[in-house]
Amino acid sequence: MFLFLGFLLSAAAFAQSPYTDSIVRHRADYRAKFLSDPNSPLKTKKAVSKLRFFAPDTAFRVTATVTRITDAEPFEMPTFDGKSSAYVRYATLSFTLDGQPRQLTIYRSLRLAQMPMYRDYLFLPFKDTTNGAETYGGGRYLDLRLNDIRDGKLIIDFNKAYNPYCAYSGGYTCPIPPKENHLTVAVRAGEAMYNGK
Repeated sequence: MFLFLGFLLSAAAFAQSPYTDSIVRHRADYRAKFLSDPNSPLKTKKAVSKLRFFAPDTAFRVTATVTRITDAEPFEMPTFDGKSSAYVRYATLSFTLDGQPRQLTIYRSLRLAQMPMYRDYLFLPFKDTTNGAETYGGGRYLDLRLNDIRDGKLIIDFNKAYNPYCAYSGGYTCPIPPKENHLTVAVRAGEAMYNGK
């Protein structure tokens, strides 16, 4: 009985944690954007209600060391529709996940860098071993900003990982995560496979 009571208390504490609340709010805003974006692949509340997420887990919120990439040459990142988008490698992120050292690369879109509201935008596409089974087969994305980097560190919160629009419908230009951003670990955090079809 005491064990069961302890479980209930710990579950209640988790449900009320400020971090969990922040992720719940983040996901509510994420859902709302589908209904306000004229280019959204999900047009109805019913379709948006079928979005699925892993439970918030602070184990997937990690602090990375940022190593700036100097003299990086622009390159074309392939997209799922057979086209490409111009990017430049901005920095490497070194961190520990599941007890092992990992590394990812963040990129800057050359097109978005010309737009004032996205001038500080950084893009983190990645794949992991859940792709195709528990999450979208084409990988997931994280959005970051330059001011997220502080004193050479950056927090990667995989609980905010989201699917590209290509996960819901064809006809979108979605970058394919480069091989250097393929993680050999299951990232059971963020958005899961869409079950609306």
